[in-house]
Amino acid sequence: LLDDAAVVAGRPGFDLVVTKDAVVEGIHVPIGERPDLIARKLVRVNLSDLAAKAAAPFGCFLAVAWPTSFAGAEREAFAAGLGEDLKAFGVALLGGDTVSTPGPFTASLTALGWVAQGAMVRRAGASVGDILAVSGTVGDGALGLMAARGEIDDPDGWLAGRYRLPTPRLDLRASLRRSATAAADVSDGLVADAGHIAAASGRRLRIALEA
Repeated sequence: LLDDAAVVAGRPGFDLVVTKDAVVEGIHVPIGERPDLIARKLVRVNLSDLAAKAAAPFGCFLAVAWPTSFAGAEREAFAAGLGEDLKAFGVALLGGDTVSTPGPFTASLTALGWVAQGAMVRRAGASVGDILAVSGTVGDGALGLMAARGEIDDPDGWLAGRYRLPTPRLDLRASLRRSATAAADVSDGLVADAGHIAAASGRRLRIALEA
């Protein structure tokens, strides 16, 4: 990380997929959250977007705005958490920027992934007669936030863990490439994100909640 820019070599037969997500303390993570958990959540919400596009992540750019409350120990903890998850998911930190802020801690990650040329699964591919499917369980994030706030019982911390450290479904990429006509990760809620697919595809969408 000794230059002002990164050179990314092209790959014949592949498309570059780029996504960007941010976290703000007090909005996306609780005030006083452990810095290492903030960093890992930032990585995972971005990789979730790449997973929904059936892309294989390989690199990222990071921007961090440090408040005065984040001293050396907090910054080191953030860096350690970031490094832990980037290593676990095989993603390289290619560059970025750090600044100071009088406001809450804020960080933004731009993640890069490869997908076979023309094979990215867009929001806009749904057709009449397609089946709407969702992976995993719905609502863990919302319940986890309530658990993190102490509003509901969570004796083993499992729900809070689902909120703090979501798991990007990179394991579903092959299935998406093989079978999906459209896809999005459920970050705004099932109804909202299903609506995003419907709007992008120019279709109406019906959710069978009993199913």
